[in-house]
Amino acid sequence: MSARQAYAAWLDYLTLERRASPRTVRAYGDNVLAYLNFLERHRGEVVSLAAMGEISAADLRGYLAFRRQGEDALAPRSISQALSSIRAFHKYLDQRHGVANAAVELVRGPRLKIGLPRPVSEDQARDLITEAADDTERDPWETARDEAVLTLLWGCGLRISEALSLTWSDAPLGQSMRITGKGGKTRIVPVLDAVRDAITVYVDELPFVLGPDEPLFRAKRGGPLSPRHVQGLVQLLRGRLGLSDRVTPHAFRHAFATHLLGAGADLRAIQDLLGHASLSTTQRYTQVDAAGLLAAYQAAHPKA
Repeated sequence: MSARQAYAAWLDYLTLERRASPRTVRAYGDNVLAYLNFLERHRGEVVSLAAMGEISAADLRGYLAFRRQGEDALAPRSISQALSSIRAFHKYLDQRHGVANAAVELVRGPRLKIGLPRPVSEDQARDLITEAADDTERDPWETARDEAVLTLLWGCGLRISEALSLTWSDAPLGQSMRITGKGGKTRIVPVLDAVRDAITVYVDELPFVLGPDEPLFRAKRGGPLSPRHVQGLVQLLRGRLGLSDRVTPHAFRHAFATHLLGAGADLRAIQDLLGHASLSTTQRYTQVDAAGLLAAYQAAHPKA
């Protein structure tokens, strides 16, 4: 078996067994394919499966150095992601084909500055939702839809893809709903009255007849609403309100977490509500909350 044949089997493994999203499979696949292309050029021959166990740390460092050069040079974060993809591929080769390579673990990626989540404030979230609801230039059902989507992102802490995955059979919403997130991981999310009411208003205004399995949120001409529309909506609203370009749909999800944390919610509970696989991901929100407390202290304390 060649390394490329193992690569094809690995993509099937990610899709069928790991149930990774198409976007994740594409990103991992592109990174490893570029790696295999480099190895073949470097060695001047098709790389066999057995040869993958002989790749040295110097070979891998040479590849990463190559990706840092030229017009298509990768940023440090992209280099780190490429290295993660390569490690995942080598791990698969070890587990499924018995081709181990300890040298891969000796290579360290670039040091990355971990950015903090950038949530919108409570006032900004309310203003954005109100601005969406008050748009008189569009049909009432469209403004009801936009208000419902933004309220859902903030009130339930959903990703755009999760919000747009709701189907007609999910409405009306109950006290909670089952959401399938990254990696096929399922979680139960409580539904606030404000979220339920916004969805109900949208459903009552919707001019289309939908089947039970069709996406709940629809575009102007009746097709499924795209993530790009939600991104464009927030971009339009933040321009009207004079807000920073850091205000994105995902900032509503960040706001959901930081507002809960600020109100005293348990970090483990927030992890479950967000669907984070690792608590360390959720812990970033404690830094945001601490930064907010410090800013308030410096603004209010007479000795600051």
